[in-house]
Amino acid sequence: MNDEILIHAEQVVKTYTSGSEHLEVLLKSHDLATVTEHLEILKGLNFTIPRSSSVSITGQSGSGKSTLLNILGGLDHCDSGSIKVDGMEIFGLSESALTHYRSKQVGFIFQFHYLLKDFTAWENVMLPAFIAGMKKKDALEKARALLQDVHLDNRLHHFPSQLSGGERQRVAVARSIVNDPELILADEPTGNLDPGNSSMVADMLFSFAEKHHKTLIVVTHDENIAKRASLRFRLESGLLTSQTRGEA
Repeated sequence: MNDEILIHAEQVVKTYTSGSEHLEVLLKSHDLATVTEHLEILKGLNFTIPRSSSVSITGQSGSGKSTLLNILGGLDHCDSGSIKVDGMEIFGLSESALTHYRSKQVGFIFQFHYLLKDFTAWENVMLPAFIAGMKKKDALEKARALLQDVHLDNRLHHFPSQLSGGERQRVAVARSIVNDPELILADEPTGNLDPGNSSMVADMLFSFAEKHHKTLIVVTHDENIAKRASLRFRLESGLLTSQTRGEA
């Protein structure tokens, strides 16, 4: 595999079958009144993503953006096709290897921050590293440095309830990179924020990924965020189109 390519996907298909919660949500988003037996949400996607690049994925609600992100992160699986990350076929992994992939090689950021309410910002960031086997002292030092990077070193001992929405999401950004993952996956990371905080978190996320040479993939409805990516994907009718920055 080309050393410059981090992700290589071939003929990725995902279908939701009748009776699944996912299918019911998707049918509503597509304004379909009658439940059919299945809905093919990803129809044989082929794409590559360069290492250390920034990527945005846009499309209508229900187009499969979050599904694709979850598949790339090993949280969901495709029905057929191949996804190789750094040359490794992720759906050929054992359950323990897949768990390692999710915890060490991928950093997740969601629309909701999912911070632990009984732990401080500092503890929330250090915990994934500590759980992964890093010494507590080292994990705390790394968490402090990352929180300083997102300008929250004065909020180390604050609990999530004492932080603003933008601050909580910045803690989530720091937490996503504490285990030094190759890949950062962000699903509508500014969806719950006002325009000012949305812009601030987006600035942090893109600059953070660039500084640490990470590959960043962002699912977003925000065109201002999407256009910042060096490579843009759009999902429509189960198919993927791409456009590099600067193209008309």
